[in-house]
Amino acid sequence: MNFADSEVVNSILMDEGMSPSETPEQADVIFVNTCSIRENAETRVWNRLKEFRALKKEKEGLTVGVLGCMAERIKERIIDQEQLVDIVVGPDAYRDIPNLLAEVEDGRKAVNVLLSLEETYADISPVRTSGNGVTAFVSIMRGCDNMCAFCVVPFTRGRERSRPMESILREIRQLRDQGYKEITLLGQNVNSYKYENIDFTRLMDEASSVDPEIRFRFSSPHPKDFPQPLLHLIAERPNLCSYIHIPAQSGNSEVLERMRRPYTREEYLGLIHQMKQIIPGVSLSTDIITGFCDETEEEHRDTMTLMEQVEFDLAYMFAYSERERTLAHRKYEDNVPEDVKKRRLTEIIQQQMSIQEKNNKKEIGRRHLVLVEGTSKRSDEQLSGRTDTNKMVVFDREHYQKGEYVEVEITGCTSATLMARPIRKSSIAEFNKAQEEAVVLG
Repeated sequence: MNFADSEVVNSILMDEGMSPSETPEQADVIFVNTCSIRENAETRVWNRLKEFRALKKEKEGLTVGVLGCMAERIKERIIDQEQLVDIVVGPDAYRDIPNLLAEVEDGRKAVNVLLSLEETYADISPVRTSGNGVTAFVSIMRGCDNMCAFCVVPFTRGRERSRPMESILREIRQLRDQGYKEITLLGQNVNSYKYENIDFTRLMDEASSVDPEIRFRFSSPHPKDFPQPLLHLIAERPNLCSYIHIPAQSGNSEVLERMRRPYTREEYLGLIHQMKQIIPGVSLSTDIITGFCDETEEEHRDTMTLMEQVEFDLAYMFAYSERERTLAHRKYEDNVPEDVKKRRLTEIIQQQMSIQEKNNKKEIGRRHLVLVEGTSKRSDEQLSGRTDTNKMVVFDREHYQKGEYVEVEITGCTSATLMARPIRKSSIAEFNKAQEEAVVLG
């Protein structure tokens, strides 16, 4: 979401005649786009701002600002107490950045952290000055109404509001014309998208029809809002990826209730069963919070058994960190000791790595269509990209290029990466046809 927001800010600043800098040392203006979801993210922001404070002392006239989720929470401290920045801009106030820069030029500190019930930036075409030129993010909605006990997003990004579908499709067509091959639709609760009489399934249908050779993903859905028609659409539409990120947060119903997640362990597992039944070979990932308020050893084991039962292909796992203004901060005590949180997190991570390695070993000998995203981090002689099921694959470069679809055969793996032998350049249509013929022959 921050990546997509940064591209909106790029557009606003470039419309003012500014251009991106290669390094902080070359810049006249530096914005740090922030996240408040976890304490570790905020700690990294503070450290980064202290680096820029040193740069400000060396470079006269440098303006430093903070964007996004941390802005409202820390505006007094970051400007008055720490004197780290000149501008603080909330996630709904990016259009005001040129005016705020003018205030700084007049010698004032500038702040706008007002949240909006309407702002979606639907009329702004994001400017993508970073990334790989192959994959892109499109924000389809902003804010969240769920009020999960642990989450600060409703307070930092405001209430839910969805973009008009036509503005989303217009952005997708622009990305198609620029040569992008994979698009991820973004929202804090993406599957609750609703604009007039258009729901998320209809949006995915329309989006994937723009170009059958562009892959589509989405993140992040909520289990309570997952429509069964969307599962059937994914199964039927070759360019809708067979990969779903579906946050569980916990495997225990009592913990889920304390978290204000409106589903039980059994309901979550029922949804997972539906996904696996309707979409053969679907790949699943999740979010897990360990050490939430009052979590017992038995409740922790329930989370481990849920992860073991589902066999997620990927999991984002974190120890609970209390966030101010949330329900958990007001109502509960953060009473699981830090050493217990760390031990439980270690247990979850170790189990998940074992599951991922087991899942990846099953891929050996199978064929996948990989979208090449660029050169492998380890060798210029190899390329890397992702399968339809969102697994990272590395294979020899040979004559293949970034942005191409390549059919590969998996030859090896680690818990995080698949190794493969390239077979031929292909396309979604060609590969899908070959797979259907193989099933018929089989």
